[in-house]
Amino acid sequence: MEHIVIIGNGISGVTLARHIRKLSDKKITIISAETEYFFSRTALMYIYMGHMKFEHTQPYENWFWKKNRIELLKAYVKNIDTDAKQLHFEDGGNLNYDKLVIATGSKPNKFGWPGQDLEGVMGMYHKQDLEKLETYAPNKEVCNRAVIVGGGLIGIELAEMLNSRSIPVTFLVRENSFWNGVLPEGESQMINNHIKNHHIDLRLSTNLKEIKSDDNGRVKSVIIEETGEEIPCNVVGLTAGVTPNIDFIKSSKIELGRGVKVNRFLETNIPDVYAIGDCAEQHEAIGNRRPIEAVWYTGRMMGETLAQTICGNRLAYKPGHWFNSAKFLDIEYQTYGWVFRRKGRPDYEQHFHWKHEDDTKCITVAYHKNTNEFLGINTFGIRMRHETFDTWLTEKRTIDYVINHLSEANFDPEFYKHFEAEIVTAYNNQLQTA
Repeated sequence: MEHIVIIGNGISGVTLARHIRKLSDKKITIISAETEYFFSRTALMYIYMGHMKFEHTQPYENWFWKKNRIELLKAYVKNIDTDAKQLHFEDGGNLNYDKLVIATGSKPNKFGWPGQDLEGVMGMYHKQDLEKLETYAPNKEVCNRAVIVGGGLIGIELAEMLNSRSIPVTFLVRENSFWNGVLPEGESQMINNHIKNHHIDLRLSTNLKEIKSDDNGRVKSVIIEETGEEIPCNVVGLTAGVTPNIDFIKSSKIELGRGVKVNRFLETNIPDVYAIGDCAEQHEAIGNRRPIEAVWYTGRMMGETLAQTICGNRLAYKPGHWFNSAKFLDIEYQTYGWVFRRKGRPDYEQHFHWKHEDDTKCITVAYHKNTNEFLGINTFGIRMRHETFDTWLTEKRTIDYVINHLSEANFDPEFYKHFEAEIVTAYNNQLQTA
């Protein structure tokens, strides 16, 4: 019986295993050093905030794996021998495979800051990080201040978590506006205001120089690069982005770039070895997408696609229209298609931007200035239907059509009707002044 071995039990690897089982009777083994069972990584924050218990983050009961004949192995892979088709483990054991899938995800970036390995310094990427946070920041009596370094989506999640326990937070963001490497200016400014309104000490254009230690090897403060200011704190969250988790592969014959290099079929340069999820890097980017996509939705799609190939129906990865979602404290964010920030925006791309007077709801619609074709939309504070925008992008609808049919995309029409007329009026006014 052909043995499929998957390294990594995140959304990519588990989706792959489930779909292989639907399609075949192959032997499947999932290896992970993090946890015994799959859990929803995006739900970690809700455990700390008291909304969930860890068992609630596990989509499948513990019996699910045995019933579906998916073997789980808790181990750390030390290296891969692709000639012998064998994995070597840190504890000295080994495992043979017929087909191998690397789905090891990401690891947090560290930039060589002095003190970055002290007790009380952590990311928010793994279950172990959550356990550390409960140790070093259970409440404001134990943790009188936390400093977060890095202004991405994980940074804002960690800020919300700490804020929920009334722990003071200083947020160091090297950019001059929050997440402006992705968001257009109006949206980024709105999020700046929203963070500050939650009494979080947001420091823009600010870099970390050093993390200082007390006499016991624990964090006592950070030093700011630009001013030399010392900020006393008990916890430092390092959330300055992620890189593929591939160090253990570097001694193998598998081709690497920043991630594991794959073609459109998610195949590596070695026969019977594949890579999916955050650690996979396309040789050539697909459309406007980046070669590495550290996004939950794309990881799931890669798992579904590769299952077809492994089960005899060789299928190219075609992810379709870009989609992502996130949350900035209590503002929900969704993006469909492409809405580029000012720097690097194509010449043909124009934007219509509307913001509600309460400064917590807005939309930005991107369109082609010559053809009026709808290119994408960002929504903040208004929930929209994925399938509706997916259809409009496929049908190449115009911006006029999208604006005048927005109510069809709205997830909650009763909530939305308060803004629909205002958005259409703002759009018509923009046309008259354009």
